[in-house]
Amino acid sequence: MFEGVLPAIITPFKRNSSMDLDLEGLRSNIAFLLEQGVHGIVPCGSTGESATLSFEEHEQVIEVTVDEVDGRVPVLAGTGSNNTAEAIRFTEAAKDLGADGALVISPYYNKPNRSGLVKHYTRIADIGLPIVMYNVPGRTGQNLLPDLVIELARHPNIVAIKEASGDIGQVSRIIEGTLDEDFMVISGDDGLTFPILCLGGSGVISVAANIEPALMVKMFDHFCEGELEEALDLHYALSPLFRGLFIDTNPIPVKKAVSLCGMAGGPVRPPLDDLDTEKTAKLQEILDIYA
Repeated sequence: MFEGVLPAIITPFKRNSSMDLDLEGLRSNIAFLLEQGVHGIVPCGSTGESATLSFEEHEQVIEVTVDEVDGRVPVLAGTGSNNTAEAIRFTEAAKDLGADGALVISPYYNKPNRSGLVKHYTRIADIGLPIVMYNVPGRTGQNLLPDLVIELARHPNIVAIKEASGDIGQVSRIIEGTLDEDFMVISGDDGLTFPILCLGGSGVISVAANIEPALMVKMFDHFCEGELEEALDLHYALSPLFRGLFIDTNPIPVKKAVSLCGMAGGPVRPPLDDLDTEKTAKLQEILDIYA
């Protein structure tokens, strides 16, 4: 269900004092991505500044995304929280709004023990919506270890993990341990998509696909068709963009890049701040490569 290239979309805001949602801009961005052949859409993730969206805004973004996508590709809505009750509320809302699945980040700050993590994910999965776990130790301060992921993969509604640990050995161990399960490992790092696909991964939840969706899709298609040299060539062609979009905290660079490319972006919400002049110039140089 969640194979291929799934852009983790930005949430465009208006440049007014309250930084209101730019819902028309959101629709326009989604329409562009669909035209370029992406395989799914991921709203309200880290790239979508979910941490600064109110519950009502979460609902609005998911509702507009589901409506604009109109069943053409799966919608995987970010519904995670470090509060299990809040994550359940977000996930129930996403289910009611018609999302096809929920992307649930490992609880941050709390640093739950192993049994706490099992209960957290199990309670969310029991809602009945397909769940993609999200392992990003750089944001949560805690790694979802392979043995835990392998155990949770046995739950019928936990269908995948977005792996952003940066540890290829860990990715390999998860895939090895879930070969007998109907379970997917999805890259959470654009730069590791090609090697993760080689290990048996299913695709990527991508930041770069906000900017170059067609090239990301082409890389994935080449890989699936057994054209590995062509896929590897595109991996290296896209690598400057992969690096450029992380010259500052995500989603600061990608939001600036979207605006520089003429799409709906707007500011980032505090406590993030806009990309500085020097980094913006470097980012523009990278974007010019793909013009």
